[in-house]
Amino acid sequence: MANPSPPATRPSARTLTTLPAILTSLSEIEALESSLSASLSNLLASQQPIIDSLTRLQSLVPHVDELTVDANLLADKVGATAQTATRVGGRVRALDEEMRRVKEASERVAAVTELKDWETATRHCARAMAVPPEIIKGPFAESVVPTPDLPLPPSETLQEAREKLLRIFRVEFDKASQARDSANTSRFFKLFPAIGWEKEGLEAYSGFVVDLSIALIVDQHQPVVEKYYGSGKMLSVVARLLQECDRVVGGLIESWEEERQMQRKIQDIQNPYFSALAPQPQRRGTQATEEDGPDSREVDKVLTEVAGLAGRWALFRRFLTERLKDDHESNPQSAEGSADDDDVDKTTEAKTEPADTTKLETKTSPEVELIESSGCRSMVAQLISTYYIPLETWYLRSVIDKAHRVSTPDSSEPPQTTTPDDVFYILKLVISRLLTTGSAECVDRMTGVIGGILERDLAGVIRRKMEDIYSPSAQTARGTAAQREKTERENRNAFIIQLNDLDVSSAHMETLIKNVLASPQIQQNFLDADVAPTQKHVSSMLKLTSKFQSVLKWGVEQLFNQLARPKLRSLVVEVYKDVSYMLDDDSYASAEYQDVVRKRFVKAWDGLVDGFKETFTERNYRAFFSLAVEVLVRPWEKHILSMRFTELGAIRFDKDLRSITAYLSTQTAFGDTREKFLRLQQISTILNLDLEEDPDEFYSSSGISWKLSQNEARVVASLRVS
Repeated sequence: MANPSPPATRPSARTLTTLPAILTSLSEIEALESSLSASLSNLLASQQPIIDSLTRLQSLVPHVDELTVDANLLADKVGATAQTATRVGGRVRALDEEMRRVKEASERVAAVTELKDWETATRHCARAMAVPPEIIKGPFAESVVPTPDLPLPPSETLQEAREKLLRIFRVEFDKASQARDSANTSRFFKLFPAIGWEKEGLEAYSGFVVDLSIALIVDQHQPVVEKYYGSGKMLSVVARLLQECDRVVGGLIESWEEERQMQRKIQDIQNPYFSALAPQPQRRGTQATEEDGPDSREVDKVLTEVAGLAGRWALFRRFLTERLKDDHESNPQSAEGSADDDDVDKTTEAKTEPADTTKLETKTSPEVELIESSGCRSMVAQLISTYYIPLETWYLRSVIDKAHRVSTPDSSEPPQTTTPDDVFYILKLVISRLLTTGSAECVDRMTGVIGGILERDLAGVIRRKMEDIYSPSAQTARGTAAQREKTERENRNAFIIQLNDLDVSSAHMETLIKNVLASPQIQQNFLDADVAPTQKHVSSMLKLTSKFQSVLKWGVEQLFNQLARPKLRSLVVEVYKDVSYMLDDDSYASAEYQDVVRKRFVKAWDGLVDGFKETFTERNYRAFFSLAVEVLVRPWEKHILSMRFTELGAIRFDKDLRSITAYLSTQTAFGDTREKFLRLQQISTILNLDLEEDPDEFYSSSGISWKLSQNEARVVASLRVS
């Protein structure tokens, strides 16, 4: 931007005395003003770029500060690194020496492996493992140690050597144990921990010890003992073996209790709260249920473990009983003497029976006395009583509670919810797990517990749901007629679905118990003496079907009283409105043509049962249908007894009755409808007697199994008009 030239010296205004001079000076001033205005305008126009540049410069100040700080930190680090490099430089030679040793150890391990000198290989591997890990895994070692023969980093080379030795030791240990080579078994057992495979060595040894189980000893050593010491002497050997078994099992259970935190689980299930199972005033909401108590999956896991342990004991008990029983029967005196051995007495004195267990076999034989007095039996019984029964009770209740909470209508026809299928799927697993325990006492207690749970938490909750549907608090007359009709229809469907759930539960229960009794599970898991009692205990759960049916009967009656009974009160009156059986030839012909009674009844009945047959299960609809027919027949009889009949009228009544009976029979698949009309049919029979025929004589000599009394028959006969 060009700056205006400085103005020439203007004359003082005092010296301007002429008009031309004044005008000239004024022109100069105006020219200067224009120049200054143009200059200011240019200056203002170029101000924004300057401001933007200043702003950018200002924004760079924090970055410059950060760079200054980073530069200072970098300088400090470089200084520290320089000092570290100075210290490291003095240790490089020592590190080279360590790497040389690692390399040498790896090479020698590979060499002695080929020579099968496992002790030497183990020593060299152990020396390599003694090198600090930070050296073996350091970048320097990974770049210096690898060679064309050993291309892997030293840490991976060492690990590969350890794993190779582990595989070899396992194979050789298994060979030695199978060959019963005690020297080689001990040899390889000692090598595992030297190269850091303590756990694997113990596992291999555990497998070896399990192979030498008591059952195997009894099976293989019994013939030897009997050969050199006589029959029955094996009992004293088993007594000493059971003492060791008691010690091992006790430690196993103790460590299991600690690892699974069993005491904590038992505390967590004390005073359990299940929102769906609690009565309405006691409910605290779904969230409380989900947070209270232990994890059901963890409980299911430990229950399976307890049942498995009890099942193993039951199988072992069964094996010993059968083997020692054969031995005892072959020489009862010798076996009896063995049972009195000091070792057996010590075992008996050291072990105590749970207070709540019952003896399943009479204590007459020494082998039974020995097994039943063992510590293992007491510990397993205590395990079942302390953990299995309380946790299984809680688990089943929690499953039923969840089944109620997540219950939704399924797509089946007739409609039902998912609750029965969910509950009985888990119940099948629970009963199967119960039978794997092999304990008749446990089955006896748990079948009672399961029965109580299903009666209270399944059938009882379903009944409570039905009560809530038609409770006084749920009834309301608000809204339009259409709204009330919709509410009534929804309530009816909800009530019917609960009834269907009960019927399905009853069927599931019956099928489940029959399948369990037909399966070989009881025979496989229980002693022969326990099979029959166990089957009896399992069969006792069939009583639940009658419990379900009792609640079901109550529910059908409640629904019938709520919806059908009021309509049935007026059905007969509406059907027989303006109907007379005082017929002559003309009126009889007219009645035959119009068929009023049958048509009215069909229409009224269809309106009564509309929507029930499609939504009820077959058994529920049968109960509802039978109840409706029973309630229908009573006022029908009363109404008929209030009418008069001519001969043609009696014939017409008989036709009406038979047509209605035939119609109702076609509405169901069961054939007991006609039985409910026997009294009406007998009334029709008497009405259609000839006027000359004596009703009393006919009643006595007809051979009919009368539902009517003789007095009632006389009353019916008096209704005829000649």
